[in-house]
Amino acid sequence: MKKYLFLPAVLLSITFGYSQKNKNAYELASPNGQNKIKFELVKNAPKYAVSHGKTEVIFPSEMGFVLKGNEDLSSNFEIKGVKTSTFDETWEQVWGEKKNIRNHYNQLIVDLQQKTGNKRKLQIQFRAFDDGVAFRYVYPKQNVKDSIFITDEKTTFNLKEDGKAWWIPANRENRDEYLFEAAPVSKLDTVLTPLTIESKSGLALSFHEANLIDFASMTLVNNKGTELKSDLVPWPDGIKVRVKDTFTSSWRTIQIGENPGELITSYLVLNLNEPNKLKNTNSYFKPYKYLGIWWGMHIGKYTFWESDKQGATTKHAEEYIDFTAKEGFNHLLIEGWNKGWTPGWYENRMHMFSFTKSADNFDLEKVVEYGKKKNIELIGYHETGSNLINYLKEVDEGFALYKKLGIHTVKIGHVGSKLNMKQMHFGQFGVNYFRYILEKAAQYDLAVLYHESIKDTGERRTFPNMVSREAARGQEYNAWSEGNPPNHLSIIPFTRLLSGPMDFTPGIFDVEVKQGYPGKRIQGTVGQQLALYVVLYSPIQMLADLPENYEGKPALQFLKDVPTDWGDTKIIEGKIGEYITTARKDRNSADWYLGTLTNENPRKVEVSLSFLDPNATYEAQIYVDAEGTDQKHNPEAVAISKKSVKSSDSLKLNLGGAGGGAVRFKKL
Repeated sequence: MKKYLFLPAVLLSITFGYSQKNKNAYELASPNGQNKIKFELVKNAPKYAVSHGKTEVIFPSEMGFVLKGNEDLSSNFEIKGVKTSTFDETWEQVWGEKKNIRNHYNQLIVDLQQKTGNKRKLQIQFRAFDDGVAFRYVYPKQNVKDSIFITDEKTTFNLKEDGKAWWIPANRENRDEYLFEAAPVSKLDTVLTPLTIESKSGLALSFHEANLIDFASMTLVNNKGTELKSDLVPWPDGIKVRVKDTFTSSWRTIQIGENPGELITSYLVLNLNEPNKLKNTNSYFKPYKYLGIWWGMHIGKYTFWESDKQGATTKHAEEYIDFTAKEGFNHLLIEGWNKGWTPGWYENRMHMFSFTKSADNFDLEKVVEYGKKKNIELIGYHETGSNLINYLKEVDEGFALYKKLGIHTVKIGHVGSKLNMKQMHFGQFGVNYFRYILEKAAQYDLAVLYHESIKDTGERRTFPNMVSREAARGQEYNAWSEGNPPNHLSIIPFTRLLSGPMDFTPGIFDVEVKQGYPGKRIQGTVGQQLALYVVLYSPIQMLADLPENYEGKPALQFLKDVPTDWGDTKIIEGKIGEYITTARKDRNSADWYLGTLTNENPRKVEVSLSFLDPNATYEAQIYVDAEGTDQKHNPEAVAISKKSVKSSDSLKLNLGGAGGGAVRFKKL
């Protein structure tokens, strides 16, 4: 049931925390009164400040833009109008980490106009939620009829105090595939969002953006001291945003939690996106787990290209289909199925792939038909190599082929430092490209899994065929690089995963690579790999290892049982870079699941089971590191046990270094 409230400003000022300080100053409070935004014109320039309870979070900070010709759109304003409202609804996700989400905020809209010159108008919209605040700019159509060229955004986030920031660099060759580091805010350079900060006051903050459409992505640069500034990703000529007549920026978001775990269960970014525009997604996509001809290529057992070690052959595909069906799964990814792969494909940044022609030794139609006999659906794969000139010429034909064959998910890769060798993935060109492909895929009843993509800004609410993406250092780095250190998995739930689902590709049971690149390894235990299916959210989860590494392994049962669609999510405890314990309720049953993992340090975890139904008894099916196990000692050993538990109980688990555990709570 949806509930909408729009009340007069005078009533809002009494009931909902809206107040006018003077003719140029206004304050907006969240529904619970904890988060407040103060807006003020100071010497005709817009400023905002943010507080949480009695704690000042953001000191007065700048707003506005610089246009081409150094025209200032950040000063010389007067207020032309103010509107206030409140909104309250509960909406249901098509799929997600929580079924029902409450969207409750108070809103302040300020209409500004410059006093002289072109007398440009600018509207600033503020929303205050119980879990944070947000604002965006709307440049309405007006008398000045020309193209708008934004050369800079002047928005700053003037933090009251320093704090520990968990960051990755922006505008680098590997896009967002870097290891997170911790540093004081005052020591940052230019960083990507989400940017998570543990402030000295004890608050946990996340700076990001929402509903990014036809605009450049926002990165953050340290301006001075603890002041961060928006730094829009530019076009090759340095212009940040090109539009005609009007623009609406993405929402600048500040999520606020009493502890880092509250950031994970904040749905502010989703709530700032438009409601679902696709009414038929359920007809072709439901959350699932999948296997793939994939890990074998990364560890060097197979090749992506045609060779005597070719991974994507009809024979291999049928073998994988047989195993997938035997173990009760229904989806299979096959990379390298198409023409165009060569040993030098990665170095050739304008590589030409075909998206309709099968590679030698692979028959797509035959494999699809074989899969249908075993109730296995293929996942399509398009690697563009960031050559979008080639891809956009063929994308309709490629999508049409998948629709004809009954394929309903496509993984789309964009390996390369820049799109078309010029455009940054995160610039306005990239933003528009990724949205264009997403909407086009919907026309062909295709769900999309992006790799080497821009960040998530909540568009999965509007287009629930946007099911997952990579956008971080995933499992593959453990196959052929120095790998992901043990603390990586205790950082990304509090950073990268705040933006949305991640295709990390968990589930490696043979943690020491023995083929292709011997000496490489997963920096963790199999117990930790099991925990990832609960800790790292995605509506599609891969069983990434080779089939032979699952054969006869009792721990495979957890991967069969664990769902990928949830009714509720709770963060039991966690500390960024050290450990996290997550509980999720299955959307389609009364069962709960728990995942817990630690960094390189062994840890004793005691979990209160108060999240369980107090009127029920559960069988806890426990999978945890065996005694004496850590990332270097017997990392594949998993202790499996069962016990009867109730909500009044607690559960004690011993995790090895870089270890973890997973539990299914089966309601009896």
